[in-house]
Amino acid sequence: MSQAKGARKSAFEDGGLSASLDRLIKEIQELYLADRIPWVVGYSGGKDSTATLQLVWMALEALPEVQRTKQIHVISTDTLVENPVVASWVAHSLDLIGEVAGARGLPIEPHRLTPQITDTFWVNLIGRGYPAPRPKFRWCTERLKIKPSNEFIRNMVRKHGEAILVLGTRKAESSGRAARMNSLESRRVRDRLSPNSNLPNSLVYSPIEDWTNDDVWLFLMQRPNPWGYDNKDLLTMYMGASADAECPLVVDTSTPSCGDSRFGCWTCTLVEQDKSMSAMIQNDEEKEWMRPLLDIRNELDKTNDRDRRDFRRMNGTVQLFNDKPIPGPYLQQWREAWLKKLLEAQTYIRQEGPSHVAQIELITLAELEEIRRIWVVEKHEFEDSLPGIYENAVGAPYPGSPMDDHLPLGTEEVRLLRDIVGEDGNPLHFEMVRELLDIEQRHRAMSRRAGLFDALEDAMRKSFYDNEEDAVGRALTRKQQKELDRNQDYVSNEELMEVGLIKQLPIESVNGS
Repeated sequence: MSQAKGARKSAFEDGGLSASLDRLIKEIQELYLADRIPWVVGYSGGKDSTATLQLVWMALEALPEVQRTKQIHVISTDTLVENPVVASWVAHSLDLIGEVAGARGLPIEPHRLTPQITDTFWVNLIGRGYPAPRPKFRWCTERLKIKPSNEFIRNMVRKHGEAILVLGTRKAESSGRAARMNSLESRRVRDRLSPNSNLPNSLVYSPIEDWTNDDVWLFLMQRPNPWGYDNKDLLTMYMGASADAECPLVVDTSTPSCGDSRFGCWTCTLVEQDKSMSAMIQNDEEKEWMRPLLDIRNELDKTNDRDRRDFRRMNGTVQLFNDKPIPGPYLQQWREAWLKKLLEAQTYIRQEGPSHVAQIELITLAELEEIRRIWVVEKHEFEDSLPGIYENAVGAPYPGSPMDDHLPLGTEEVRLLRDIVGEDGNPLHFEMVRELLDIEQRHRAMSRRAGLFDALEDAMRKSFYDNEEDAVGRALTRKQQKELDRNQDYVSNEELMEVGLIKQLPIESVNGS
């Protein structure tokens, strides 16, 4: 939300831009010199975090060199599925920040944070089969964004006892954001430093908390970027991500302001549509190479995707809601299909896109290796289809390590097994036999084969059904039986007395007298 929407007056209205900035830079300097607690500046490459980092840089640079003793860490979390244009912008910016800060003797150190391999988007969606994120199953945010930054901050706290997190959050962004910030502000124990509700021993400093959207752009346009980026290029990027491709002159409260564009993960299905990427493609012919990404994102965003998902949950159980199975992970053929589409998109962009995306990685080799491990080891899909999918989509041999030790049967034997076991057209029987063979092969070399029979029983319990209808029917029968058992177990005291199983005790016996 911005001033254009009538939410707030400009933070520069009373004293003007120069005087307001002078006061704010002095405040930043005083806070910086007040203690030895390290600062962690959150930087996404967007307008708010750029303005915040620029202010901190200006304040630090204005101090005498002997007073620049406290390290400032600039952290940027790359989810590995960021909008490629923004990801490239941020990566180059971080490189410049490190180079220029070092050359000028500023204790500013950039850090590019990424999620652990087991937490990445594609490892969970293609590897484990998690469905595309939804508001009621938002599994991505914690893994991709929150955990990497929180772990960095916790390490700072463990090392120094405390940390101060400097963020570009603003009250004018939304009424909800304003309410949260006001609530934390009321609990301040130090001037301008709010408690962090999620991370103990860390405080939050928001230097532009009272700025409007237009204040941010005014500052960025009037004050040059100190690490060498052109803030006008940032404005151009925001313009390109707006549907009308322009940032109008704000003349009254009815005029929208530039900068409402939201950049994020290109795979995001938590919004109805990716407006920023759609606008980039619409406004710039040179961004046409991004269209395969938009196509994949839109195909992921299928609300009713039961046909793509297993009727069993991740652990193999059948759970009912309104007497229908709650869908589980993506089926094997759909996990393989997503991987094929992703690698084909990567190959297309490398070949047809501009030179700066010629080496783009939509999925890393480390992610491919983890997906392959999950498929073969955890899901018992020992046909090991990933290398073949890669070679067909990329046109080059798969560069990963061999997995022969995990494969009880070769490719031809798996094909024959599928033909023989699946003659009745039931994939469940093939899955069960495949898993049983895999379990037996793994336990064969063990000196003690503990757990073998439990594992075999679990495999049969997951896949003994004839089909989904049979599985649902059995689940309904179990549900009805449990309800019947509960009703039979409830027998009143009066009924028990009628059949003489209990006697009515005198009142004095009940009272213990």
